[in-house]
This record gives sequence, structure tokens and C-alpha cells, in this order.
Amino acid sequence: MRIARFSIDGHVAFGAVEGDGPPGSTDGLVVNIIKGIPFADFTLSGTRVPLNQVRLLPPVLPSKVIGIGRNYADHAAELGNEVPSTPVSFLKPSTSVIGHGDPVAYPSFSRDVHYEAELAVVIGRLCRDVPRERVKDVILGYTCANDVTARDVQRSDGQWTRAKGFDGACPLGPWVETGIDLATAGDLTVQCTVNGQQRQLGNTKDMVRSIEDLVVHLTEAMTLLPGDVILTGTPAGVGPLNVGDEVAVTIEGIGTLTNKVIQRG
Repeated sequence: MRIARFSIDGHVAFGAVEGDGPPGSTDGLVVNIIKGIPFADFTLSGTRVPLNQVRLLPPVLPSKVIGIGRNYADHAAELGNEVPSTPVSFLKPSTSVIGHGDPVAYPSFSRDVHYEAELAVVIGRLCRDVPRERVKDVILGYTCANDVTARDVQRSDGQWTRAKGFDGACPLGPWVETGIDLATAGDLTVQCTVNGQQRQLGNTKDMVRSIEDLVVHLTEAMTLLPGDVILTGTPAGVGPLNVGDEVAVTIEGIGTLTNKVIQRG
């Protein structure tokens, strides 16, 4: 099931996206409004609205987004880094999260903002100290993410809070796909285009550490809440964005997340 969060006529709701349409388009799709929330028992209302008549919002409102750095060896190498012996994690605040179609405002303090296409894991229940065999039980589904990064600030600050945590630095969407199991999630094509030109093409099978590894590792340290998001890392091919660019992250079996870069007002 594809679960979207959206607004219509001033109201916010969740819904199940139904139908088929052209890749990256909402044409031909409808949203069947959910009674309840996707983190608990819910039913479909049967009330359907064309998806192109609603505004898609970030599919979840996470209390925290946890990013994983250098989880693809080719990406670590392209930035001159070694693959770390343990996962490198960082936090992106909830205020960095935007949805499909929302603009990425180029931060005034950077001159080198990069795209990073990533598979995002959406947590479905409160969890801590999750054993490997239970990881599948705490995942609601998966969505597309762009770990937008001010690369020059990342280098100059020596840590990643400003570089990866500024407003709009975490596009998520267009929806959460719940029908993907762990085995499938470990073998998905990840692609990024800028203005229609392919910049990244990778596969989650090339992750240094699996989704199970990451959930076990992170929940040893912290409690994850429903709606929290884990960014699983990016393949090689990252590069700069400029004002006016349209960047799209497409993940096999999920969909396409598209955002345009604007000048911050």
C-alpha cells in the first residue's frame, strides 16, 4: 500500500494511493482517504479524491531523522573517505523535512549545496533494543529521500549539523510504500536526476550495512518513535545544485520525489 499524507481544503489527512499513472506523475492516481492513522489500526473510507487535486505533504512528521554517512563504499571514495568501522550517524531536525513538490531554499551560508538520493526507512512503532529478527516488525515502510547537504559547510564546520540540518534539507516522499519486505528493500535501484539528466544510479544491495544492521545499531542507543525516519546512505555521483534546478529521486518500487531549488527569500 502507498500511504500519502496530504492537505485538501485546509484539512490534513492520510490516504491510500490507488491506480497507475506515468512515472513521476500524479495523473491517473486517486487517494482513498484513511479513517485513522497509519501507525494504528485503520480503515479505508472509500472516499476517493484525484491525487492531482490535493497537495502532497511530507508522508510523515518524524520526531527525528537519523542519517547514515558513508554507507556506500563508492560514495565514501568519491569524497576521499574510508568506509568507517562502525556506522556514522547524524541527526536532521524535523524542521528540515519537506514534501514532494516543496521548494528547497538554497541556504545563504553555503555556496556548494549537493543532492544525495537515499532510501528512507519509516518506523511504524515505538521501539528500542530491537533484535535482528524483529526489525521487520518495527518498519512501516519505505520512501524516497534527498539528504541535501551544504558540502562546503560540512567541511568547514567539522561536524554536520548546519550542513545537513537547515530548513528544507530533508525532502521526503511522495508517499510511504508499505508493501516492500526487507529482502526486497535490500535490492532496489536508486536514481537521481537534475533537470532530467541522470546524476546518480545505484542499488541498495551495495550498502555497506543493511537495514537490519542499522536498526539494531541505532536502537541500542535511542528509542525510535512512530514516524521516525532512517536515511540509509547515498550511492556515488553526488554533486552540486543551483537555484532553478529540479532534482528528482526515484527508487524502484516506490516512486519519484521531485523538488525545485529556489533562492532563499
